[in-house]
Amino acid sequence: MYTLYITRHAKSSWASPGLDDFDRPLNERGLRDAPLMARQFAERKEPVPLLVSSTANRALSTARAFAKALGGVPIKEQPSIYHASLEQLMEAVGHLPADARSVMLFGHNPGLSELVEHLTDENLGTIAPCTTVRIDLHTGSWKEVAAGTGRVAWWQAPGHP
Repeated sequence: MYTLYITRHAKSSWASPGLDDFDRPLNERGLRDAPLMARQFAERKEPVPLLVSSTANRALSTARAFAKALGGVPIKEQPSIYHASLEQLMEAVGHLPADARSVMLFGHNPGLSELVEHLTDENLGTIAPCTTVRIDLHTGSWKEVAAGTGRVAWWQAPGHP
């Protein structure tokens, strides 16, 4: 079994309308939620040897909060995750390293919400900022991950236990 944690970036700022979308930082709420949710995840003591993140500022900032809470877990920056389609996300999952049996993926909607539904046949609706969804994948490798091969084990959002 493989485990994929899907985490949407924390709430981002729209305070600078001229700023490129890619460069938008976390807002006050995001700066509060990212370390809080990271600590709550770390308290679960579920081993995650690798974090994979979109290279957008808000996604990387969220991933860095989780990496810190998890004691310095490495982050692989993957540009193709920035506003990725379902197909691009499935390709990224299929190329995850075989020796990492659990990975946390940081990215954006609508792709992440579509990925959860595609993998699990469960509609959780739109994943809120800084929400993590754990998906247990019943496959022998990342390359075998396909529609309906997973199930939602749990999900946690800011303000939701």
